[in-house]
Amino acid sequence: MNFDHLKGKTCVITGGGGVLGTSMADALASVGMKVVILDLNPGAAEKLVKQISEKYSVEALGLAANVLDKKSLEEAKKTINDKFGPIHYLVNGAGGNSPKATTKVEQLIPGKGDIWTESFYGLDMEGFRFVFDLNFLGTLLPTMVFTTDMLEAGKGGVINISSMNAIKPLTKIPAYSAAKSAINNFTEWLAVHLGKTGIRVNAIAPGFFLTNQNRFLLTDEKTGKLTPRGEKIISSTPMGKFGNPEDLSGTLLFLLSDLSEFITGIVVPVDGGFSAFGGV
Repeated sequence: MNFDHLKGKTCVITGGGGVLGTSMADALASVGMKVVILDLNPGAAEKLVKQISEKYSVEALGLAANVLDKKSLEEAKKTINDKFGPIHYLVNGAGGNSPKATTKVEQLIPGKGDIWTESFYGLDMEGFRFVFDLNFLGTLLPTMVFTTDMLEAGKGGVINISSMNAIKPLTKIPAYSAAKSAINNFTEWLAVHLGKTGIRVNAIAPGFFLTNQNRFLLTDEKTGKLTPRGEKIISSTPMGKFGNPEDLSGTLLFLLSDLSEFITGIVVPVDGGFSAFGGV
C-alpha cells in the first residue's frame, strides 16, 4: 500500500506514551506524518518523540495533556497549531483499566466468599467512575477539541480505540467494558453526525495485548506465567497468542488514509480471531 498522501500531515495521538500508543506513533512516523504525542507523563512523550524523530527523520512533538480536562486540551491545540499548523488526524489512544474498578470474582456464587467486598456490590465507585471517564470522556473531549481544524478543512479522520470488551463484556471489569461499548456507539453516532463534513470516524477493537493496564489480570507478577484468566483468553483466541502492538499498524494506516475514503462508522476487530470463536 502507498501512504505517500499522508506524508507531512499532522496527527495527534492521545495516550501516546503507552504500549499501544508508542507502536501507533511509530507507525504514523514511518509514513512521514508529523506526530504529536499527548500524555499525562511528559517524560514518556518526550522519550518517544526523540525515538521516532531519530528513527524516521520526521517532525514530532510531545506535550503533557489531560484528556479529561478540556482546557488542557485546548492549550495543547494552540501549541500544536503554532508549531505544525492545522491538525489533520486524531487517534484517541488514551484509556485503560484499574484494579479499583475490578471485581475480585468472575461470578457471584451465593454462600461463597464475601459478597460485599468481592463482587459487583463491593465495587469502588471512585475507581469505576475514573475508568469509565478515562475511556469514554477521554475520547469525547479530545475529539471535540482536535477536530475543529478538520471541520474547517472539510476533510479529516478520527480513530477511536475500542476493545473486545465492547463486543462481549468480560467478567470482572464492568467499568472498562461499559466504557468501550460506549466508544463503539459514539463512533457510529459521530460518523453519522459528521457524515457530510468530510471527517471520517472509525474505531479499532484490539484483541488481547499485554499492556501496563491489564498485565495484573493476565500474568502472575511473581512467576511471569499466565493467570487462569490469561490461559482462558489464549484458549479462546484461534491464533493462540497475544497480539503484538505492531499488529495494529496496518489497520490504523488504512483507516486514516484515502484508501478508505468511503469508510466511516465501523469498528474493526484486530483480535487473532477471538470475536469469531464460539468456544467449541
